[in-house]
Amino acid sequence: MNTNTKHTNNLAFVDGQNLYMGTAKREADPWRIDLTRFRVYLEQKYSVGKAYYFLGYVQEENQDLYEEIQSAGFVLIFREHNPAMMGKKKGNVDSDIIFHIMKKMYKKEDFTKIVLVSGDGDYKLVVDFLIEENRFEKVLFPNKKFASSLYKEIGSRYFDYLENIRAKIELKKKRAP
Repeated sequence: MNTNTKHTNNLAFVDGQNLYMGTAKREADPWRIDLTRFRVYLEQKYSVGKAYYFLGYVQEENQDLYEEIQSAGFVLIFREHNPAMMGKKKGNVDSDIIFHIMKKMYKKEDFTKIVLVSGDGDYKLVVDFLIEENRFEKVLFPNKKFASSLYKEIGSRYFDYLENIRAKIELKKKRAP
């Protein structure tokens, strides 16, 4: 393999609600992620060529956020909801992310490994399967406090905390002129 060119064939799957709740909405010391810097970090650190950002449903007042996510280089995917249920439930994209991962495996799409951004234990079965298949790179927990304890048994080789790279990916506050 040519060491001058880094192959970017890994895929990232971001649970947007989990990321937001674990950083910007956390009780102690909330912070915002600079999505462009985070996307570059995923590419440089984990060789992520394509990154999918999952959100619950479209809300008109969040158009700026959706543009920011896409401008940063993420593929934005919304969860389908029954229109009658809109606003009555949280985003809950877990099954959508699992389905997309398994569909890519089933169709034998060209990727090397998966990076998951979430602290949710609902992904544990798919993580175990991907490890068994040598197709899992890392789960990045947005918040140490709410990282599912289910992942402890897979070993720290397979997980990290976004707090450990906060200085690299935090949105810097603009100074007043």
